[in-house]
Amino acid sequence: MDNFKIEGTKQTPKIAFSASTGILEISGRSIPENTFEFFNPVLLWLDSYSAVAPQKIVAKISLEYFNTSSSKYILEVLKRLKGMLNDGKEVLVEWYYEEDDEEMMETGEDYQDVSGLPFNIVAKED
Repeated sequence: MDNFKIEGTKQTPKIAFSASTGILEISGRSIPENTFEFFNPVLLWLDSYSAVAPQKIVAKISLEYFNTSSSKYILEVLKRLKGMLNDGKEVLVEWYYEEDDEEMMETGEDYQDVSGLPFNIVAKED
């Protein structure tokens, strides 16, 4: 299976999913004009990937800001990862936030509670 990559812009996050290593990275800002159009290919890739994913998957999420419509799709990404966990894969979410951004830290904790996935919530130092 091919890797999946979208270069980040001022409005959209960088997405780099490595099919062979199981490392899925999402970073930057997520305020796309059309959230469905941006995230739908990501979700379709994850749907296909679940059948061929390696035993261990690590999702590294490091967003400095995302809007409400993006939050829905981030949850959809997490739901797909939960499906992989339920299929016997080892899944870990590494949620990164700026050291002084308590709101983003709490958002990670909320996603952890809602998704039921194992999380490492990590403060990034400036």
